[in-house]
Amino acid sequence: MRLATWNVNSLKARQARVEEWLEYARPDVLCLQETKLSDDTFPQLSFGALGYDAVHHGPGRWNGVAILSRVGIDKVTTGFEGSGEMVDPYEGDARLLAATCGGVRVVCAYVPNGREVGSEFYDRKLAWLECLHTWIDATSSPSDPLTVMGDFNVAPEDRDLWSPKAFKNSTHVTPPEREAVARLRDWGLVDAFRALYDQDRLFTYWDYRRGDFHEHRGMRIDLVLVTKPLAGKLTWALVDRNARKGKLPSDHAPLVVDVDL
Repeated sequence: MRLATWNVNSLKARQARVEEWLEYARPDVLCLQETKLSDDTFPQLSFGALGYDAVHHGPGRWNGVAILSRVGIDKVTTGFEGSGEMVDPYEGDARLLAATCGGVRVVCAYVPNGREVGSEFYDRKLAWLECLHTWIDATSSPSDPLTVMGDFNVAPEDRDLWSPKAFKNSTHVTPPEREAVARLRDWGLVDAFRALYDQDRLFTYWDYRRGDFHEHRGMRIDLVLVTKPLAGKLTWALVDRNARKGKLPSDHAPLVVDVDL
């Protein structure tokens, strides 16, 4: 099964690029973040013509998440559904979508940015990540075939940054953010890309400004986390830098992981 995640930074602006990428990459399951569409305007028919069932969760102008699948979609949930009375600190932002695809529970996550350390947005980001951990623990088991994919807006380690000094005192790299992602690993999720590749300077995001992509000043903030039943069957992974090139690219590149089921 080929799993992929991609923050497209507006599907309306980049639908043609996504469709082109689906044609040549042929993922079985693709998680999209920042669609910036409402459910009513999501292009179901276009993806259906390419052989993909799709579900979408989005309010319109901002955020929005989607799951596309060639292996079926079942048991769809949105937000922290199924975890009792927990309150989403970013309620209404449409940042979490889950479905079962080909026997694998797939979670598409768009973690809040956090803006500035010490701000209310940063505090709510940490609270959201805590909710994610609580929700996963309430609805899944480490023995289940589960993947949590998406834009985490957290670089797990310094080797996931082009320059740790450049991000000093910024969000995405603070100990509390990294500890929140580490808690997911402690629960039983494996960083699929890191399980296959140990090198530093392997990035998924490059700022549009200052020529960061061409100078390779990036961050690895898009993750595919999998439980051990899938981690033991990982065969290959790739950050598709070619999708970050050309006309009107997203500032993120797709991350692709193959699992031999």
